[in-house]
Amino acid sequence: MGTPSVLWNVAKKCFTVGVISLTVSDLFASIVPVRGASMSPTFNPKTNSLLDSLSDDRVLVEKLCLRKYKFSHGDVIVFCSPDNHKEKHIKRIVGLPGDWVGTIYDVVHIPEGHCWVEGDNSASSLDSRSFGPAIVCRFLWVWLKEGSPIFCGLHIE
Repeated sequence: MGTPSVLWNVAKKCFTVGVISLTVSDLFASIVPVRGASMSPTFNPKTNSLLDSLSDDRVLVEKLCLRKYKFSHGDVIVFCSPDNHKEKHIKRIVGLPGDWVGTIYDVVHIPEGHCWVEGDNSASSLDSRSFGPAIVCRFLWVWLKEGSPIFCGLHIE
């Protein structure tokens, strides 16, 4: 009759691991896949075939220190999609609040609390040229220009 207690112990451990994982993912860090070719060649340099899309790059998203970070031109960020908050986009900051950015059709003033973001591969990027300035409070993570992630102000090699 030890089987129910063994199953109960396994269930409790699985539940505990799940709660801890969910907490870490929501509050501290998570892994986000880079889908598509919009940030090629920085991420997913080869996305020509179905097999290449199976080996998408992934980035570790650290969420704690972003409030202290001062955004600058060229930073690569992960942010929530303006259309679907569950969907993540990875783009490069091209314009900061107060900047003027030229598009094909117009010159756009970036309001406070927003940034202009674009993909490195403009031919296949859904970015601020499509949805306008991105709201800074939706930003989840920053990748430094040198190619090192930032964790609370420290460069990780």
